[in-house]
Amino acid sequence: MKTAILIGDSIRMGYQAHVETALDGIAHVWGPDANGGDSGKVREHLSQWLETGRGDVVHLNCGLHDIKKAFDSNRAQVDESAYRENLIHIFETVLATGTPLVWATTTPVNETWHHDRKGFDRFSADVDAYNVIAQDEAQKRGVAIHDLNSVIETAGRDELLQEDGVHFSAEGCALLGRHVATCVQKLWAEV
Repeated sequence: MKTAILIGDSIRMGYQAHVETALDGIAHVWGPDANGGDSGKVREHLSQWLETGRGDVVHLNCGLHDIKKAFDSNRAQVDESAYRENLIHIFETVLATGTPLVWATTTPVNETWHHDRKGFDRFSADVDAYNVIAQDEAQKRGVAIHDLNSVIETAGRDELLQEDGVHFSAEGCALLGRHVATCVQKLWAEV
């Protein structure tokens, strides 16, 4: 039986059980117990996670933690240059193993809801800018791109987001999980 490794932040943690259900009897799904956090944390723990998971595909994202900004600050937790460097390292590390890699775009936020309910900001413009960086580096290396951002936007962002403006309702998590499971199965069919 094949194994899919899912690496990502709390969004991944929200949809992982739905991927497990969709792939039950088809594949084993593994993801770290810890929140993947920002790209620096993923970079730091990636080799360990790849070794522990021993997967046949890696479905990966990070970005929501990278774009965090303190109120009234224009300084991201991980700036665009460092984000690019981290992604290059992450992509090349996974590709060096020979394991197929799928990059999932960062999901959208409702920045007004987020500002009103969280202790820091996340902005839609930053989601878009960091997704462009990630897509650029993924395309340069032939990494498959799974556009989870568009999945949510097409289905209705504000209908699927929780009141914090970043996490998803049960319906949103289920939708993302179905799309991730389909993406993984499609990739395996093409290999």
